[in-house]
Amino acid sequence: MSKLVGYARVSTLEQHLHYQVSALYKAGCTMVFEEKVGGARHKREVLEEAFKFLRSGDTIVVWKLDRLGRGLKDLISKVQELESRNIGFCSLTEGINTSTPTGKFFFHIMASLAQFERELIRERTMSALKEARSRGRKGGRPRIPDKTVQYMLKLYHRKEITVKQMLEMLHISKTTLYNYVRKLQR
Repeated sequence: MSKLVGYARVSTLEQHLHYQVSALYKAGCTMVFEEKVGGARHKREVLEEAFKFLRSGDTIVVWKLDRLGRGLKDLISKVQELESRNIGFCSLTEGINTSTPTGKFFFHIMASLAQFERELIRERTMSALKEARSRGRKGGRPRIPDKTVQYMLKLYHRKEITVKQMLEMLHISKTTLYNYVRKLQR
């Protein structure tokens, strides 16, 4: 028996899946796979699990087109994989359902527009960063002065503070601290 299976994803741990999950259940999904991971850089294990769960005749439903693919090529590849397995794809926000010829056509148009929008956002961001650099501004976290790190390390070696306390005081991660230490040892 065919079923509707939902997939919801947000990019950061601070974001919430409630809205997407609610919309997917309202659309008739009997099960929803939930994932909190960035789409562009990280492996999406829950999506892979959802793909393994799907059977011929099923339909995977997402709240929005960009939840499924990292870009146009990835999105089309995933939908083609689904089609080869006789699995439908449905995006609620864009109203796409690839189980119909019109839905397939509309999917390709919307995927192209989504990719175009992403490229425009990236282009504007890069332009803004370039403009800021031309005015002498640099992005990223301000560097901690070497003297501050050296002082903290002295306190650590005297056993006056722990690594955890040092990280909290400097507001940095353990990896960043070790990078500072390596730099100072050169």
